[in-house]
Amino acid sequence: MQFKGVGVGRGLAVGPILRMPDPLPDPEPGRHAGNADAEYATATAALHAVAAELVARGAKAGGEAKDVLEAAAMMAGDPSLAEDVKSRIESGTTGERAVYEAFAAFQDILTGMGGYMAERATDLGDVAQRVIARLRGVPAPGVPTSDEPFILVAKDLAPADTALLDLAKVLALITRDGGPTSHTAILARSKSIPAIVGVTGALELTDGTIVVADASSGVVTTDPTEDEVSAVRARIEERSSAAAAPITDGVLADGTRVPLLANLGSPADAAEAVALGAEGVGLFRTEFLFLDAKTAPTVEEQQAKYSELLSHFPGRKVVVRALDAGADKPLSFLNDAHEENPALGLRGLRALRASEQILRDQLTALANAQAATGAELWVMAPMVSDAEETEYFVALGRELGLTTVGVMAEVPSLAVVADQVLESADFVSIGTNDLTQYTLAADRMLGSVASYQDPWHPAVLRLVKMLGDAGAAAGKPVGICGEAAADPQLAVVLVGLGATTLSMTPAALADVRAELLGVTLAEARERATRALAARTAAEARTAASA
Repeated sequence: MQFKGVGVGRGLAVGPILRMPDPLPDPEPGRHAGNADAEYATATAALHAVAAELVARGAKAGGEAKDVLEAAAMMAGDPSLAEDVKSRIESGTTGERAVYEAFAAFQDILTGMGGYMAERATDLGDVAQRVIARLRGVPAPGVPTSDEPFILVAKDLAPADTALLDLAKVLALITRDGGPTSHTAILARSKSIPAIVGVTGALELTDGTIVVADASSGVVTTDPTEDEVSAVRARIEERSSAAAAPITDGVLADGTRVPLLANLGSPADAAEAVALGAEGVGLFRTEFLFLDAKTAPTVEEQQAKYSELLSHFPGRKVVVRALDAGADKPLSFLNDAHEENPALGLRGLRALRASEQILRDQLTALANAQAATGAELWVMAPMVSDAEETEYFVALGRELGLTTVGVMAEVPSLAVVADQVLESADFVSIGTNDLTQYTLAADRMLGSVASYQDPWHPAVLRLVKMLGDAGAAAGKPVGICGEAAADPQLAVVLVGLGATTLSMTPAALADVRAELLGVTLAEARERATRALAARTAAEARTAASA
C-alpha cells in the first residue's frame, strides 16, 4: 500500500515505524480551592519553567532550531497570555484549565490570521502541552525511545521535538499535517533527515510496520518486498557516496558554471554553509533583526550584523533580501493592522514603502557594511509586483550607495512583465515558494492544500522560463532562491529554463552538486522542454526524468 504526501528533500529511508504518543487529555472544567494567588503563582512558575526549558533546548540544538525554539519560549512568556491565565483563575477556573483555555484562545486568533501566523498555532499548542504536563507533574508527550532505529509517525511535530531528534535512531519523519514550509519541514531540511508531510492516512499506520519513506517522490510504501528493500538500501548508499565526494563548485558536465549558493537566516549559519561548499549566499533573510524587536534596529546595529555575515564570504557574492514583513508577520513598528487575507496584503516592499524610513535605514546599513568590508553585496526587494515598484527600489538603493540592486520574483505579475523589470533591475531572484503559492492560489502554510504547493507544476515552470528568457535577452542574471533549488532533478530543469545560479538550504548542496555534474546544458534544456509540455506537476516530474 502507498500513501502520498509532500516530500522534504531527496532522502529516503526504510525501517519500522513508531508513532508519536497521543497528547495529554484536555483538563476538565473545574474550580480551584479558592486561593487564586497561589493557583496563579503555580501556573506562572510552570510557564517560566517551560520557557527556560525551550531556550535551553534551542541553545543545545543551535542553528535554525535555536531561533524556532526561542520564538516558542517567547510565546510561553507572552505577557498578554499570562494576563489571560490570571483573569481566568481569578474567576475561579483551575490553573490547568486556565492555561488550556488561554492558549486555545490565542491559537484561534493565530489560525484566523492565516499564513505564517496560522502555522505558529501548532507551536503554541505544544507549549500549552508542556505547561500542563508540568502542572500535572508528568512528562510532556515527546519522541518515543527505542533501542533500534525507526521512522517516526506523528500528527505533526513540535519544534522542541524536531530540534533535538536523535539522528542515530530516527531515520525519517512522516506527519499527517504540515506543509512544505512548516517547522517540521524546515528543521528536517536543516538536519538532512528525510521527511514526508501532509500524508493523508499516516495515523492509520501501526507500530512495527516496515515502510519505505521516499522524500523525492513524497511516497510512503508499506510492507516492501525484499527486492524493494535492497534497491532502497542501494540508493541510500549512493547518496552517502555523493555526500562524501570532494566539494567542488557547481558545474555541468560540459563545464557550464552554475554557482551553488546558500539560503541563510542569520550570520551564525554562515560557517556551516561554507563548510558544506556554498559558493556564496543567494538569500540572506534579515527578519531575525526585526521580528523580536519592539522598535526597528538602528543603522549601526544592522551594519554590525551585515558586516559579520559578509566577513564569511570574502570575494564571494552575498545576496541580501530587504525586510520581508508586515501582514502575516506583523511588526508593531511597521504594520500590525488586521487584514482579512494577509498573504495578499501589505507585506514585503509594500509595507516598507509605506514606512520608508525603515527601508532607508536598512539600505544605508547595507551600503555601509559593503563599504567597510569591500564585499560583493547584492540587495533585493521582496514581493515586487511590476516595473514601477522595481524602479522605485532600484533608484532608492542607488541613491543610498548600493551598487547591485535587484528584485525577487514571487508574484506572477512580475514574470509577465519581466522584460520591463530587467530594464532597471540588475538581477532577479525567483522565490519559488511564494511564486508557487500565488500561481496556484494555495496557501503554502496550509497542509490541506499542500499538494498544490508543488514547483514542478507546468504553470510555475512556464513563469520561470519567462523570467529566464528575459534575463538572457537583457544579459542579466536570474537566480533561484526558493526551496525548489534543493530538489536535484528540479534544479537541472531550472537551469534548463534559464536559471544562472541556485540557492538552497546548505544541507542540499551535495545532492544538487552531484546531479548537475551528470548533465550538459543541452540535456538540461531538453528536460525543461519535456517538463513544460506536461499537464500536471507529477507528469512534469516524470517527463523530466525520462
